[in-house]
Amino acid sequence: MEYLHLGELVHKQALKLKHKTALKYQSPQGEWIDMSWEKLSSQIMRTAQAMAEIGVQPYENIGIYSQNMDKYLIADFAAYANKAVMVPMYATSSPMQLNYILNDAKIRFLFVGEQFQYNNAYKVQQELPLLEKLIIFDPQVVLNPEDKTSLYFDHFITMGENSESLALVNSRIKLLNQNDLANIIYTSGTTGEPKGVMITHANYIKACYIHDIRLTQLTDKETSMCFLPLTHIFEKAWTYYCLHRGFVVAINRDPNEIRKTLPQVRPTLMSNVPRFWEKVYDGVKERIDTASGVIKWLFDDAVKTGRRHNLEFVNMGKKAPLGNRIKFFLYRHSIYHMIKRVVGIDRGNFFPVAGAPLSDTINEFMQSIDVHLIYGYGLTETTATVSCFPASGFKIGTVGKVMPDVEVKIGENNEILVKGETVMAGYYQKPEANKEVFTEDGFFRTGDAGILTEDNEIILTERIKDLYKTSNGKYIAPQMIETRISEDKYIEQVAVIADERKFVSALIVPNFETLTQYAEKQQIVYETREELVNDPHIHNMIFGRIELLQAQFTTYEKVKKITLLPKPFSVESGELTNTLKLRRKVILEKYANAIDKMYSF
Repeated sequence: MEYLHLGELVHKQALKLKHKTALKYQSPQGEWIDMSWEKLSSQIMRTAQAMAEIGVQPYENIGIYSQNMDKYLIADFAAYANKAVMVPMYATSSPMQLNYILNDAKIRFLFVGEQFQYNNAYKVQQELPLLEKLIIFDPQVVLNPEDKTSLYFDHFITMGENSESLALVNSRIKLLNQNDLANIIYTSGTTGEPKGVMITHANYIKACYIHDIRLTQLTDKETSMCFLPLTHIFEKAWTYYCLHRGFVVAINRDPNEIRKTLPQVRPTLMSNVPRFWEKVYDGVKERIDTASGVIKWLFDDAVKTGRRHNLEFVNMGKKAPLGNRIKFFLYRHSIYHMIKRVVGIDRGNFFPVAGAPLSDTINEFMQSIDVHLIYGYGLTETTATVSCFPASGFKIGTVGKVMPDVEVKIGENNEILVKGETVMAGYYQKPEANKEVFTEDGFFRTGDAGILTEDNEIILTERIKDLYKTSNGKYIAPQMIETRISEDKYIEQVAVIADERKFVSALIVPNFETLTQYAEKQQIVYETREELVNDPHIHNMIFGRIELLQAQFTTYEKVKKITLLPKPFSVESGELTNTLKLRRKVILEKYANAIDKMYSF
């Protein structure tokens, strides 16, 4: 296997794979279009030449502010061919977030996606003279009448069609070095201001190498759905890995359309965060729980059969008993297939999952219905994967085995420390932060607490900075409690409250789709969501379900009071980061009155 600088990866693949499909993307009408490796290589070169023509220099930072598109990846690889650095920004970022990153990274050229991104970027451009030009992917974007500098991407790529630009790009490709900086990826900033994580081409190359060793179950016929934002290191590194392997990458442009696009593409691979699988679990469990008679028995037996076959035998390297194998075969071609077909994952090989805690209950259930989740752990600073499930021999309750050539040890306060060639070059222009985050012997401090088992597996316990200490001196791990409670079908989001408080409480955002169905069955009369969440019957029903879920918790870990909220936490309101993690400080401030009320007795 050849391991290449991203600036030459696609062009080398095009020489081998030629007319085979590299990307699948949607037309404005929703039709899926195939792009060959040769076409992708050609588009990247045209874009690279245009970048050179407008004055992009080696090692210059270029910004990209867009949802997932074919043009996003084309711009990425064109920048790498010029030895330039791509700085991605989430498509949901506000003008304030945009302004910070553009100014910090001193960006002159910014690629933008659709109207929302253009409007925000143009507004920031008026305040930031260093931002010279916006290059717009979507030709439907309407420009501000005062805008005299922006270019549509389709026009932009024609600008470099001359021999001088071609020669300049070719000369830069010849000088590519694995130590070149590839990306500066800004962290979400749950605490303090965002920091730019510097990822080199050597980091990505090593990531590809160690995944080749670990992911032994891959074939040469994979199709990966690119669903998470390409700004997220998980999706970015995974997509680059898929291109390294020559797989087809299908690009889901609108996250809200994933239920429609999954059955259309039927991917074999898709990286995702636990929330996606929580929703799948809720849907399947709802169907099982509402079934009756023989159908319910078949569903329940299929889950038991799959759990025994996949987890007790195959995963342990053993051959299942003949009866179990026969039943599993029959369910695989009936019930499992039916469930997976509805979601659009019936061709699935496996699905990498990371980015937040995944409930053991949900993980075990998905494995039992023959949906193979590869659960893992990583950070932006480690080019994603630190550990993940192997093809077999994984243990539910862990986040998998430490990756090959990655060294992990446990430091003070049980902090997970990581060392290896996938660890970042450092934070951009933040020498003091770099001193704090690396130990004297070169290990990166993750900020996560955990346990390293004898089999070199990681068990995550908590984000160290998120640990709460009650007024009684007890330490509480809010994510563990939140993960458990969010298993319930009536609960969409949970924010646990406990720091310097007498007991644990929680702000709960219900799943209003299932809750309104329940209210209708119970003939509960209400006009607004506020009235619904304030109804005593609804409150008691949800609290009762929470009581059952936390039966295994110690007394001081149990949620004693809850407040139901009529609106979900969101990125737009500042309560969630762009990676959908809780901004606890914002939530504590915004809901201070509701929180105080739970403790006022």
